[in-house]
Amino acid sequence: MSAWLAEPSVSLPVVVTAAVYLRGWSLLRRRLAQRFDARHAVVFMAGLAIMLFALASPLEALTRRWLAAHMVHHLLLMVVVAPMVWMGAPVIPLLVSLPRWLRVWVLRAVRDPRVRRLTRWLPHPGVGWIAFTLSFWIWHVPALYDLALESDLWHHVEHACFLVSALLFWRPVILAWPARMSWARWTMIPYLGLAMFQSLPLAAILTFSDRVIYAGYSSLDDQALAGVIMWVPGSLPLLLPILRLVVELSSPAKVPEPVHE
Repeated sequence: MSAWLAEPSVSLPVVVTAAVYLRGWSLLRRRLAQRFDARHAVVFMAGLAIMLFALASPLEALTRRWLAAHMVHHLLLMVVVAPMVWMGAPVIPLLVSLPRWLRVWVLRAVRDPRVRRLTRWLPHPGVGWIAFTLSFWIWHVPALYDLALESDLWHHVEHACFLVSALLFWRPVILAWPARMSWARWTMIPYLGLAMFQSLPLAAILTFSDRVIYAGYSSLDDQALAGVIMWVPGSLPLLLPILRLVVELSSPAKVPEPVHE
């Protein structure tokens, strides 16, 4: 239990982010009540709490012993925390809560033509999907997986890759205001479906392999359980939005046309 909040490099940024968001949300709540209600704050704070649980709790310590715990750890970051953060519509609350001088600097940097050229490709759904898939497969290569277990630095790098790639991936799915669609809404169904199916080969390998794949672990039962966790619970956060999109697109309401960013 001593693992709780034993990682200030994780807990402090999470707490600061929560405070900054809540200040911005409270300001916007009075001005744009139709855009920011209690649901946004609740889901955003819940996402940060789950991140804290994944990265600064006994679960983090258990990842050194059990592959199944490590799998839960990765899935929380990639398919739970990231979409919940976007569901809080965090961009504007975080921006308006910054000190004026810092907000001016950020806006000036974002509007700089050189920065815009460098970052124009980041919101593209194709970039998010590729980043999500590459991050998933690269960090499950045995040599890199074992490296992350042995080195705290590389463990943090692994976490950052998972979280950043997941945020890029979920952005076009959640479309948190003021984000706009660059692809037709129906394309998010195969987008999510392909992301769900790309993980199944690794899940099957872990579940049915007759040898231990990662040197940091020694139990075939633990490895098989990790594969089952990836296979079933890991697929649900991708399947549920697909079902919601099917219902949404089947409704008589008009689907907005895509807007190029």
